[in-house]
Amino acid sequence: MNTPKRYLVTAALPYANGPLHIGHIAGAYLPADIYVRYLRLKGEDVKFICGSDEHGIPITLRAKNEGKTPQQVVDFYHPLIKKTFERFGISFDIYYRTSDKLHYETASEFFLTLNKKGEFIREESEQFYDEEAKQFLADRYIEGICPNCGNDKAYGDQCEKCGKSLSPSDLINPRSTLSGKPPVKKKTTHWFLPLDKYQKEWLGKWIESKKEVWKPNVYGQCKSWLDQGLQPRAVTRDLDWGVPVPLPDAKGKVLYVWFDAPIGYISATKALTRDWEKYWKDKSTRLIHFIGKDNIVFHCIIFPAMLKAEGSFILPENIPANEFLNLEGNKLSTSRNWAIWLHEYLDEFPGKEDVLRYVLCSIMPETKDSEFTWKDFQARNNNELVATLGNYVNRVLVLTHKHCNGLVPEANGEAAVGTLQDAVKNIEALLDEFRFRDALTGVFDIVRSANKSLTDAEPWKKFKSDEAGVRQTLFAHLQLIASLSVLIEPFLPFTSARIRKMLNIAESTFTWRDAASQQLLNAGHRLDAAEFLFEKIENDIIRKQIDKLYGNASAASPVAETKQNGKPPISYDEFSKMDLRVGKILSAEKVQNADKLLKLQVDIGYEKRTIVSGIAQFFKPEEIIGKKVSLVANLAPKKIKGIESHGMILMAEDAEGKLTFVSPAGEIKEGSEIR
Repeated sequence: MNTPKRYLVTAALPYANGPLHIGHIAGAYLPADIYVRYLRLKGEDVKFICGSDEHGIPITLRAKNEGKTPQQVVDFYHPLIKKTFERFGISFDIYYRTSDKLHYETASEFFLTLNKKGEFIREESEQFYDEEAKQFLADRYIEGICPNCGNDKAYGDQCEKCGKSLSPSDLINPRSTLSGKPPVKKKTTHWFLPLDKYQKEWLGKWIESKKEVWKPNVYGQCKSWLDQGLQPRAVTRDLDWGVPVPLPDAKGKVLYVWFDAPIGYISATKALTRDWEKYWKDKSTRLIHFIGKDNIVFHCIIFPAMLKAEGSFILPENIPANEFLNLEGNKLSTSRNWAIWLHEYLDEFPGKEDVLRYVLCSIMPETKDSEFTWKDFQARNNNELVATLGNYVNRVLVLTHKHCNGLVPEANGEAAVGTLQDAVKNIEALLDEFRFRDALTGVFDIVRSANKSLTDAEPWKKFKSDEAGVRQTLFAHLQLIASLSVLIEPFLPFTSARIRKMLNIAESTFTWRDAASQQLLNAGHRLDAAEFLFEKIENDIIRKQIDKLYGNASAASPVAETKQNGKPPISYDEFSKMDLRVGKILSAEKVQNADKLLKLQVDIGYEKRTIVSGIAQFFKPEEIIGKKVSLVANLAPKKIKGIESHGMILMAEDAEGKLTFVSPAGEIKEGSEIR
């Protein structure tokens, strides 16, 4: 392959229907930012593109649930997401939005080009229609019984309980989420991209050519789709929110979000630079898409098919998709509020952006799922950032101020603590291969070696007996710290900036090439005051976050501004599915390392249950034994702090946040049904 003249790097467009959580960051945005920062340090011509995906069913569902318009939803979440990325140091060249006029024009032009070339199949078919709501139903507007596991709230595209991919016709007893009524079949016309044709002509061979280039998890998923045989894919939908299909006989239809959204990368580049065609149509440009596992088919199969069908665009060279990040033993879930929301983390851990960047990179799910725990977060901060990198930099700077008046000392002989060239070359190779975890380990191997070298040299003991030797030691370690300020910049940009400040060097002084240099600071160069880079995180801080996670898991919305005084109405059928019973608390005890949680044994008449309840701040265990309570008996079991909880105690909360039991009046037997 020829050396690229430029790079175009994209990160998946997040839906503007909610805030960002750490799974999003570990999946696409942190790896993309690390890679782009590395390219910039090398002096490459690179554009980093992203933006809010403001169309599609997730937007309209949120709007429906909150009694808002889709535009109101995206107008709230787009600036929140944009600001959160900025605060976390994700260095996009542009953060765009697909509700922009330029995007509507670009997507429409793209569709018309393919239509004019005869690339689409126009086909009439029967689809589900809600006669009461008077609209066709997208997959997510249809619920029913999963034929695989029996879940009665499976969607028309997937069962979120068993994970099986579905189509609306697979569901047993389908119903519209708009009216609750069974939908009917009605004829409609849509435009399809003939993926089966492309597979035979070129797409299959092109993906096969990526077998040794793409990550095995990416190629493996694509191969699975090819082995099943690709089918024509609809590029239009019967909806009223999205880019209108730009044809006179397509009233009431919009471009399907997964046709519309990736064109947003092109629109954003147009908005960024007049030279946008150089980044999309010049074959010497290297196009890289950073995405999560759930976007592989769209970026590896559908979008390349669209680009090739249009005819003037380059195809992606690599698509380094990551797998999923789990949280404290469970899958991240926005609907259950089982997540760590990035904007909340930034509020609650000011100045610790790089701590989370470091931890997420250390556990990045590059080829398989990985897990975040608050205890591991604490350990990595205290043992690796504080005790290793922070301690090393602080010791060298403090000793230099003490023994050399804050000036880089004169020195003779070799400056290097160790040979940097090979280590930097290895780190560079890992970054080129998108192996960010290993690259970060390589950087910290240098730090660990340097820390040991400094400890073995004991300059704090030897200044009086060997002043020249101590000056030589400090000179060498100051040079290494200057190199480290370059090597850690892609991973920990805020820390890199703080190190440069202490070294009294400008932000753009060094490039990636300088990282392997043995002398970046001249003798006599004045340093700024030494500061601690990191601080230890205590147990009570971590305990508070764990309690918050478990306590908030049932919250309807993670963002306070989106909460309403009342919840959206539900149907009688939905309410009737709840099995409410009278129970009696037989025993109660505190859950270890969880200030808010009590473990209860509850008699519900026909059996005894273990229920974990977040009421420890309001009730002592001994006070509630024998208490009659109301509970939800048919709630699916869930592990909380390693304890399987089977049910939920009903509580009332006053304006001050105080909880009281919702207890049945009079004498009533355990297990009695509440109606």
